[in-house]
Amino acid sequence: MKVHEFQAKQIFRSYKIPVPDGDVAFDHQNATQIAKGIGKFPVVVKAQIHAGGRGKGGGVKLAHSLDEVSQHASSIIGMNLVTHQTGPEGKQVKKILVESGVNIEKELYLSLIPDRETACILVIASEAGGMDIEEVAAQTPEKIIKVFINPLSGISPHHCRQVAFGLNLPASVIKEFSQILTRLYHLFVENDCSLVEINPLVITKESRVIALDAKMDFDDNAMFRHKDILEFRDLDEEDPLDVEASKYNLNYINLDGTIGNMVNGAGLAMAVMDTIKLAGAEPANFLDVGGGATAEMVENGFKIILSDDKVKAILINIFGGILRCDILANGVVEAARKTKIKVPLVVRMEGTNVEEGRKILAESGLKLFTAVDMKDAGEKVANIAVS
Repeated sequence: MKVHEFQAKQIFRSYKIPVPDGDVAFDHQNATQIAKGIGKFPVVVKAQIHAGGRGKGGGVKLAHSLDEVSQHASSIIGMNLVTHQTGPEGKQVKKILVESGVNIEKELYLSLIPDRETACILVIASEAGGMDIEEVAAQTPEKIIKVFINPLSGISPHHCRQVAFGLNLPASVIKEFSQILTRLYHLFVENDCSLVEINPLVITKESRVIALDAKMDFDDNAMFRHKDILEFRDLDEEDPLDVEASKYNLNYINLDGTIGNMVNGAGLAMAVMDTIKLAGAEPANFLDVGGGATAEMVENGFKIILSDDKVKAILINIFGGILRCDILANGVVEAARKTKIKVPLVVRMEGTNVEEGRKILAESGLKLFTAVDMKDAGEKVANIAVS
């Protein structure tokens, strides 16, 4: 789960990680009130969407007066902001962050992510912070510092020194930087984060270290432990089909292809998507209904797949273990009739009561095709989609 910058900074404040004074605004009047409360200029007006590159897209403006705050707020709120992370369709801005400006002496990059190869938490840092950090990583990787922290032993002073010395920090800020990194590590672990990124982390001319930006992603599977963070979820920033699927406990991800698919089990779903691609087509989604799927879940899965206008055919691939094939077949037939499926449907099933399940499908009167194995299923649905 992603959160907005202003929400991430609220969490930063709770861990005593320094951030500029500011607050979120939803219109230009609210923005000017926040600027008045800050009490000094310049202030920064920043679009709040779940994407980076906002500055290059025109979503970050510097204001030197209340009039400029109002002007920038009016121009940014409601705009369709296009960045390298939004894609060409962009995202509509519905809120902004208004915060105080700082006297920047140096910009740094700092982030924490889980590293699956080493089972460590990886600290990534660079002296070359700012908007072009991706180019730095691609063209001058030697400027990227990596420090691995074993989560069983946790962060130690030597980790902080290693990062600080790698960043060539002046002695006057090393202590504050080390405190920030330590707090950031605890924030990362205690909140089940999958990413914490500050770009830029700045050293000011007053020798302060401040998180000028904040990006946080959380492990969706751990959100039951963090009801407070779950309240930060912004459904406007998520794919509508993903949101609808979450209402029915369906694991769904919208993709760009034309073959809708429904599978019970994440591993099987990945194999099905590979099969579709090997057959020369592209999957339109990832949809795992789970081992204990009911007829209602199958029906809701159909509705979500069919609401995607790109879908030209649907492939159902089910292994009947916990979910018997005859029960699945009845669920498919019932769902197909209720949702009035107008695209071809290919069904491949194996497992408990498979023959009975195939008989139910064959006698349903629906326009569907059965497949004997995954290769057959992939080839049939690909041929149907391109014909």
